[in-house]
Amino acid sequence: MPNPVSPEPAFAPLAGVRVLSLALNLPGPAALLRCRNMGATCLKFEPPAGDPMGLYNAAAYAALHAGVTVEVVDLKADAGRARLHEALGQTDVLLTSFRPSALAKLGLGWTALQALHPRLSQVAIVGAPGERAEEPGHDLTYLAESGLVTGTALPPTLFADMGGALLASEAVLQAALRTGASHTAGVYLEVALNAAADWLALPRTWGLTTPTGAVGGAHAGYRVYPCADGRVAVAALEPHFAARLCEAAGLAPANMFASGTHEALAGWIGTRTRDQLEAMARERDVPLLTLAD
Repeated sequence: MPNPVSPEPAFAPLAGVRVLSLALNLPGPAALLRCRNMGATCLKFEPPAGDPMGLYNAAAYAALHAGVTVEVVDLKADAGRARLHEALGQTDVLLTSFRPSALAKLGLGWTALQALHPRLSQVAIVGAPGERAEEPGHDLTYLAESGLVTGTALPPTLFADMGGALLASEAVLQAALRTGASHTAGVYLEVALNAAADWLALPRTWGLTTPTGAVGGAHAGYRVYPCADGRVAVAALEPHFAARLCEAAGLAPANMFASGTHEALAGWIGTRTRDQLEAMARERDVPLLTLAD
């Protein structure tokens, strides 16, 4: 598995910023990794049972925590809470992924945190915003709510979790910019995973990726076609790319939304091997990528 941590980032906007994470599973660790890549000093506290990610995918856990200092801290014990507040006294941004009620039970509600650590900022990852933050959910339910689950097939990746991680790392950067130069009181920023899914779903909401949309299958130059020994993802969307593709296929300039164009391109591509299609793409500067079955 590739290491997603840059050895030494050329630009480190979070250099000097100390981030402490209590967030488990995927969104929090992925956000922390992004912060690490932006130069932050990253510390993570895990419960005695560990992070579930380490149990069901050790390779993913290792990749997510590269460059992160991990400590086992029992927040339900007095010694653990004392260690937490000791660390918070030297922390700029706290990253959490608990429900608000769980944070309150640990004495980590925003009001309590501000009273003890006024310059501390918090980025709270929740499933849904505001009053819905107590609702149970997971990546799949957030994607379904945003219209990104079609049929019964599972999505190919965890879009809401990873999108939420990007928004959370962005929020850490916002908090650092807000409080760093002015030395003002910390800020509370909430990141909802269903909002991340909504953000990713906007192209579909606008109709771009629906079956009648240009990048949803209606444009003959933007589709996945079977070829003689596999598949090819064709992305000849712009008119000049589409014209080159049609020329290669022996077609006159065509209406890329017409069924006849779809049929003609499908027929031509179906007789070509991956090597032939890649050679054509290099020669004519057509964006495509061939795939094995």
